[in-house]
Amino acid sequence: MARRFRGREVVLLSGELGAGKTIFAKGIAAGLGMKSCAQVCSPSFTIMNIYQARFPIFHFDLYRLEKSADILDLGWEDYLDRGVVIVEWGERIPFDLDAIRVDIKKGKGDERIIEVSMPKP
Repeated sequence: MARRFRGREVVLLSGELGAGKTIFAKGIAAGLGMKSCAQVCSPSFTIMNIYQARFPIFHFDLYRLEKSADILDLGWEDYLDRGVVIVEWGERIPFDLDAIRVDIKKGKGDERIIEVSMPKP
């Protein structure tokens, strides 16, 4: 999926703790040509990590931000159109956004059920 990105995509990742949101973000980074995807980690405490690949990757984690005002005060929207924006806990964004939405659910054992919704053209 990420190999076809043009550098302005927003990907909202949703799923419970341990569902695999960060692993999915690593896959996006790999698809964008990031040399060491081992660097991709959940920015739970830093809120945002920046990675270099074919396009800059701005990786956000909204887990620790519960109030809509906190999310809006982050200024993460300043990164739109500057690279690929990946948002873990993307369902917490309090407004509509033209984005790729990825919902990850745990199945049995290591199984995951992943639903991807693309933005309308």
